[in-house]
Amino acid sequence: MSAFSAVKSLSTPTITTRSTPSSNPKPSFPFPFPSPASAGAGSLRHSAAIRLNSSSPSPLRAVSSHVLSDEQRVTSPSNHDKALVTRREALDLYEDMALGRSFEDMCAQMYYRGKMFGFVHLYNGQEAVSTGFIRLLQPGDAVVSTYRDHVHALSKGVPARAVMAELFGKTTGCCRGQGGSMHMFSAPHNFLGGFAFIGEGIPVATGAAFSSRYRHEVLKEASPSGGLDVTLAFFGDGTCNNGQFFECLNMAQLWKLPIVFVVENNLWAIGMSHLRATSDPVIWKKGPAFGMPGVPVDGMDVLKVREVAKEAIERARSGEGPTLVECETYRFRGHSLADPDELRKPGPTSTYSFRT
Repeated sequence: MSAFSAVKSLSTPTITTRSTPSSNPKPSFPFPFPSPASAGAGSLRHSAAIRLNSSSPSPLRAVSSHVLSDEQRVTSPSNHDKALVTRREALDLYEDMALGRSFEDMCAQMYYRGKMFGFVHLYNGQEAVSTGFIRLLQPGDAVVSTYRDHVHALSKGVPARAVMAELFGKTTGCCRGQGGSMHMFSAPHNFLGGFAFIGEGIPVATGAAFSSRYRHEVLKEASPSGGLDVTLAFFGDGTCNNGQFFECLNMAQLWKLPIVFVVENNLWAIGMSHLRATSDPVIWKKGPAFGMPGVPVDGMDVLKVREVAKEAIERARSGEGPTLVECETYRFRGHSLADPDELRKPGPTSTYSFRT
C-alpha cells in the first residue's frame, strides 16, 4: 500500500470543494480548460495523507550491511510487503547521498580556509530528499532549487568538478564562475537554477511545467519519457508563508500542470522556528486547500521519499496534475557557514543525525 493510499484519520476538519458552475466563463487558452477534480480535495486515488513514523531507522543501513543480488529487493522496515529497490538501485541512491554529504563537507573545509567567499549554504542532513526525488527523473525533466542548491545540482547530473569550480569562481564552473553558491544553473541538465531569495524559484518552476504542457498539447512535441516532462520545485518551510507559494499552487492546480512541489521542512527559517512563524505548521494540508494532494513523508528515509516521489512524478507525467509533498528533514549545520548555529538546541541535531 503506497503512502498515497494508506489513510489514517486525522484530527483536522475535512476540506471539501465546491463545484464550478457551468455558467462561469472559462479562460481562453489554446488547450482545453481542465475540469474540476472529480475525486475531491486533496485526493489521489481517493486518498489522504499519512502521519510520519519518525522512530523507524533508515532502511539505507540495510543497503550497506547486506549483499543483495539484483533480483533481491530492499524494503522499508515499516512496509515489508512492498519491494522498493534492487541492489543496483540502492547502491545508486547510497552513492548519490554519499557524494552530496562529502561534497558539502569539503565545501566547509574550503570556506574556512578562505578559498570560498560570500554566503555558502550547505545541505548536510537533507540528502535523502534530493536523492529520493531527483534520481527518478528523466533527462527532459527539470529541477528548480533554492540557495541551498549544490546537492540538487549533483543529483541532477551536473559534474561535481563543475559545481566545485563554480564555488571557487572559476570559468570552468557550471555558470562560468558568475553564479556562485546560490545561483547554480546548467541548461544541458535542465537544472534551472538556485535562487537567493526564498520563493523566487517557484514561479520559474511553474512556468517550466506550463511550458511542458503547452509543448505537449499545443505544439504536439513528443517527449522521450512518453508523457509530460515533469518539473520539481524545491523550497523550504519558510517559503510557505510567501505569496508566490499560494499563487503558484493555484495556477498549477487550475491548469493541471506537471509539477511536484517539494517542501524541505527542516523546521527552521534561518533563526526562526517554523512553529513560531505560521498559524498552521502542517504544510501538506495547504495542498488540499487548492484541490491537489498533500502528502507528508519522512525526509530522513530515502526509500520512503522515493516511494512518495515515484507516485507523485508518475501522476504529474500522466497529466493528473501537481502534488504538494512535505518532507520532514533537518539540516545539521547552521543556516550558512557564516551562522554559528547558536539558536538551535543540539538535541534535535543528534536525533536526526542518527536517522540518516
